Amino acid sequence: MKTIEVVAAIIVNDGKILCTQRSENKHSYLSKKFEFPGGKVENGESLAQALIREIKEELNMTIGVEQLFLTVEHSYPDFAIIMNSFICHTQNRDLTLYEHLDALWLDVAELDSLDWAAADIPIVEQLKVSLS
Repeated sequence: MKTIEVVAAIIVNDGKILCTQRSENKHSYLSKKFEFPGGKVENGESLAQALIREIKEELNMTIGVEQLFLTVEHSYPDFAIIMNSFICHTQNRDLTLYEHLDALWLDVAELDSLDWAAADIPIVEQLKVSLS
């Protein structure tokens, strides 16, 4: 099974966390699920560089990467991922959805209300412990 290294941004602004909804996907277990935005790490990139690039490409948003939050290893039916999530900040909530269906800014207590991609659930659970 192929393993992909990815990065995910836990973007915080004024106490709210950005949650993005995936578009339709060939894998039904990912289609329309919520996730922390991010993507694949390209050759020669640091994790922070990959995260800044991915957020700019997907959301036209500028972020600052603060610190590694949690690394999740998860096996989906067709592939496995190693997802490095980082606490990030942004100066404003302006964004453009290039790849996602929706974007919501939620309090930590509201995160459970969303249908998350399986690999993102451990991050949600850790955020509830760390930030509540």
